Amino acid sequence: MIEHDVLRRFIFTELGVRGEWVKLTTSWQTAKQNQQAPEAAIALLGQEYASVALLSAMIKFTGSMILQIHGDGEISTLVTQATHEKKIRGCVRCVEDASGATFSQLIGKGQLVLTVDTSKGDPYQGIVSLEGDSLAQIVENYFSQSEQLKTRLWLFANDTTAVGLLLQEIPTAKPEQDDWERLSLLADTLSSHELLTLDCPTLLHRLYHEDDLRLFDAEPITFECSCSRSRIEKTLLAIGRSELEAILSARSNVEVVCEFCGAKHLFDLIDIEALLKQNGASLDSTTRH
Repeated sequence: MIEHDVLRRFIFTELGVRGEWVKLTTSWQTAKQNQQAPEAAIALLGQEYASVALLSAMIKFTGSMILQIHGDGEISTLVTQATHEKKIRGCVRCVEDASGATFSQLIGKGQLVLTVDTSKGDPYQGIVSLEGDSLAQIVENYFSQSEQLKTRLWLFANDTTAVGLLLQEIPTAKPEQDDWERLSLLADTLSSHELLTLDCPTLLHRLYHEDDLRLFDAEPITFECSCSRSRIEKTLLAIGRSELEAILSARSNVEVVCEFCGAKHLFDLIDIEALLKQNGASLDSTTRH
């Protein structure tokens, strides 16, 4: 069985533990093609893609889940997003002299921020410090501190594939400590090669063939950017008239490149003039050529 760009949920029916598995291939390759960063930073982006896909499938919401790392390391931006329709996007940006040698050098000290933004009410936001030697450990800490739920996470990414495996106790049917430790220790035996290459049924059978486990149908995941001209216009309005005037005095148009998908949006003098007039402003006459 070949499984790509899908998420699978499963449950240990007698142990009070649930799990998820995700494998991103085409979606991951599409997502990273517009990202310029050291190899280690790109791999970390892949791990965060797998992570946000797993986390977004754990709760019911309409909108988007955003996972961000704010640190003082070489990575200046690391953010991924998954919608309730399982559409993902993300980006990574590093300082110019980034070498990407170690995990701690990449992220430094700071916070992991998890935001669930829905159309109803204020966004939910959870924040934990960047404590741990991997992204998986930091996310585990989030659930331990913010949700008080035992959670284990295994994340890997290479040039072609980003994968993740998650185990978590069910709040209403918490597992016995011995069962939790056994399931976790078995998953710890997985190599990166196994997780990157095996399909979900084979992987779960290899680990847990002695347990009563129910595996649910695959759910497709796709890369799709939500950037649009109307959203870019809102960004330009936020920049303000004086800054737009400065840009147009130096060049013939304003070019905005989406950090997530690389799409280019061009706005010439007439476009900017019309946009500002719609919002009760206009360009200064000295900007016109």
